Amino acid sequence: MQSKKPKLKIGVIGVGHMGQYHVNVLSSMLSHSLIGIYDLNLDHAEQLATKYETRAFASLEQLLDRVDAVTIAVPTNLHYDIARKALEYDCHVLLEKPMTETVEEAKTLLELAKQKNKILQVGHVERFNGAVMELHKIVTEPLFIESKRISPFTPRIKDVGVILDVMIHDLDIVLNLVNSPIKSYHATGRSVYTDHEDVAIITINFESGCVATLVGSRVSQNKQRILNISQDKSYINLNYANQDIEIYRQASTAYLMTKEEIKYSQESFVEKLYVHKDNPLKSEHEYFYNCIVDGIDPFVPNEKDVETLSIALGSIDRIANLMKKEKVNEKQKLA
Repeated sequence: MQSKKPKLKIGVIGVGHMGQYHVNVLSSMLSHSLIGIYDLNLDHAEQLATKYETRAFASLEQLLDRVDAVTIAVPTNLHYDIARKALEYDCHVLLEKPMTETVEEAKTLLELAKQKNKILQVGHVERFNGAVMELHKIVTEPLFIESKRISPFTPRIKDVGVILDVMIHDLDIVLNLVNSPIKSYHATGRSVYTDHEDVAIITINFESGCVATLVGSRVSQNKQRILNISQDKSYINLNYANQDIEIYRQASTAYLMTKEEIKYSQESFVEKLYVHKDNPLKSEHEYFYNCIVDGIDPFVPNEKDVETLSIALGSIDRIANLMKKEKVNEKQKLA
């Protein structure tokens, strides 16, 4: 008779906007036992704990003493300190993106997780979008990748720019789709509503020859989240919003010339892929559970998480330098 898998005793640290989603999902999962939550705003934590029939802890240490794992959804500047403490308490860690504020901090957490033999999973929830998971089965040798993630501005996020806010998801997906080292990358962008970049374009050249262009904006009046991939004999279109994938194959073109005009036509065989649609955040927690309980190796190693963070932070620095130069030039023109 197959033994029943144990429940994972888990806690949530930080129950703001994203943390509340984690609490909601975990409270309904039979494989998890939501031991409690911790937040600097104890009143808010207690209200949420009452709603989900769990406990609000008055201190971080009290929570860490009673759980096997934690989900950390605090502001980015607190990621390193809290994740490090959780690992030192021998807890497995699901750490919301971006991983840390610096690459050095990320590497330190990686080494500590290895020393403690604990799972350190970064919360790139788009990895568990059903359509993204199917991509890994059909993308073999990409030639060109185009990612676009645009939306209207929301005042909720002001402490980071569009790259760490949302584009880091696309960086994570692209870097894990292209099985090739990065040759070079370039970034440009500008601020509009905040002191950070609100518009960004990142172009990555891989040693395989693949080129990826990622566009991110939070100043648009329309919301789009799409990923297009060109490879030999097929063009793949992914829509994140409805988790749909369309594959265009056997494209052919034709020209018809008459005395009045030249007509152009293109025909393709379009295949719409069936995608199993589930809650990506729930799938993320199920995978975290399986890595801990079944001992499976994460399909994205932490070294890739560090590489993604490195490209994101490097792009931010390049855009910040460009914006500084533009301000200097403007001042010189006015002088």
